[in-house]
Amino acid sequence: MSRNHVLDAGTVHYAWDNALEPRLTIDPGDTVTIDTRDSADGYYNQDSTPEDVANKGPFTGHPLTGPIHVRGAAPGDALAVTVVDMALASPFGWTAVREGRGLLPTEDLPGPYLQIWDLSDGTHARMRQRTDIAVPIAAFPGIMGTALAEPGPHSTMPPRANGGNMDNKHLTVGSTIWLPVFVEGGLFSTGDAHAAQGDGESCITAVETWSRVTLKFDLVEKGAFEEPRLRTGGPLCQHTNTGPYYATTAQGPDLYVNAQNAIRYMIDHLTRERGLSWHEAYVICSVAVDLKISEIVDKPNWLVSAFLPESIFVE
Repeated sequence: MSRNHVLDAGTVHYAWDNALEPRLTIDPGDTVTIDTRDSADGYYNQDSTPEDVANKGPFTGHPLTGPIHVRGAAPGDALAVTVVDMALASPFGWTAVREGRGLLPTEDLPGPYLQIWDLSDGTHARMRQRTDIAVPIAAFPGIMGTALAEPGPHSTMPPRANGGNMDNKHLTVGSTIWLPVFVEGGLFSTGDAHAAQGDGESCITAVETWSRVTLKFDLVEKGAFEEPRLRTGGPLCQHTNTGPYYATTAQGPDLYVNAQNAIRYMIDHLTRERGLSWHEAYVICSVAVDLKISEIVDKPNWLVSAFLPESIFVE
């Protein structure tokens, strides 16, 4: 018979390391309600400023809640993890722009920036300084992953074959992700909750916040893929796909450069047509604009498009 468990965020870890002792052991079919800290580990508060961004020390790892040992999970298996519920655990969120981080290079940035978002109504992330922007909340765990086979520690920053920092905005309630198992028990951890995000997370932060996520764990014996796969709980972008989009495009032989240029063009559009500051526009690109590979078959140039849901603009 399946059981329900609770795992608080009183103890976290900051790296993938298969030598970590599990905080919880469960059976396949069980659910776990997991508290997670924000990606800055509580560094920012509602009164924080851009100076706090400038003064923040180097990245030391996302605070992850776990590991969770699933009985019977062995290398070659997969964990099927379903997002049953996702609740925000803070009335505010934040998005930071920091030199040396994100899609655009330091020379593009006018300086550090911090956007504080009001999440208190539970439906939209609202800029404190503007009344004309409301980004629908579509919360998801930015990081879900199993322990790696290689001895640790390993940085939580990049996505990996174990899942990790995928920042896949479509892993909302109802979605299932299949994660390869590399060590006994799988040793699953999660964290880095986002209240809203655009595909690409351009400035390297979304609407970052604390959360309480409920996950159901199933075991697929001998079912591991080389890398994670997922199935969504419904159509994509249900919260923002309610009206017209404005898109910018960029072509060339380098997809990364194309993505940079598509975002530059979108920032130009938002500052010219919507009256946003450069920083506000870059933040909107990160939390609402979806980067897409529109064309990759006609050498020598590929096409990247950046899609802005105009439904986020309110009167």
